[in-house]
Amino acid sequence: MSERVFNVLFLCTGNSARSILAEAILSNIGKGRFRAFSAGSHPAGRVNPFALELLQQQNFGTAGLRSKNWDEFAAAGAPQMDFVFTVCDDAAGEVCPVWPGKPVTAHWGIADPAAVAGSDAEKRKAFTAAFKLLQRRISLFTSLPLAKLDALALKREVDRIGRLREQGE
Repeated sequence: MSERVFNVLFLCTGNSARSILAEAILSNIGKGRFRAFSAGSHPAGRVNPFALELLQQQNFGTAGLRSKNWDEFAAAGAPQMDFVFTVCDDAAGEVCPVWPGKPVTAHWGIADPAAVAGSDAEKRKAFTAAFKLLQRRISLFTSLPLAKLDALALKREVDRIGRLREQGE
């Protein structure tokens, strides 16, 4: 019997950096148990070059990554989401579309690396920090015993993961 594949949508305002990183990370470490998607409320229209550079350095696939509107996932015929995570504070405060199927939702706020001003080295450092925190959260998420948790316990766990900030927590 094949194991169920869970659909996960990562949301941010611009869908050019954090949500794109999260989509790529989950696609890479989800081991076929998860299908990752990302979208934004006001998509930038392009993926941030620093995000693409970092993903390529990590040997993560970047083919198919694009900045897109979250309306694509609320439309008829779109994949039904099991989980929806906001990764920026702006998107968390916006009125989201109604997602069919009542997915488990959580806010996993991450500082916006695309907003960092300064040298390219400083920008790369910010992208690396965001990547590491997302990778840690997603690793914890993928290790949850999803089939054994009821909806309330699952919500509690994904909320807890979203509060993690640094390695020691």
